[in-house]
Amino acid sequence: MQDWTGYKTELTATLGQIARISPDLMKAHDLIASATPKEPQLDAKTRELIALAVAVTTRCDGCIAFHTEAARKAGATKEEMVEALGVAIALNTGAALVYSARAFDAFTQNAG
Repeated sequence: MQDWTGYKTELTATLGQIARISPDLMKAHDLIASATPKEPQLDAKTRELIALAVAVTTRCDGCIAFHTEAARKAGATKEEMVEALGVAIALNTGAALVYSARAFDAFTQNAG
């Protein structure tokens, strides 16, 4: 298994180097990442659980490293995290099923 603490430390150092070369790039990311509506409808815990589900579906280890810590700090439990990850798993299998239908359709059309 991954050493998430060590990975996060290394990633933070590398991102710091990128920020020194292009501070506006990091500022733009941080602005988007922290954007919330004037009257948020989702609490921080829900936002972090969504972020974890998205991190899994996009296969972003860095996102997992940062958002697991943020979810824990926002009060998420292991059970809530597993439920959110279950949604990610279901979405991925659903996407594979839909794209399987596309592949089937393409195969059938090319039968000539």
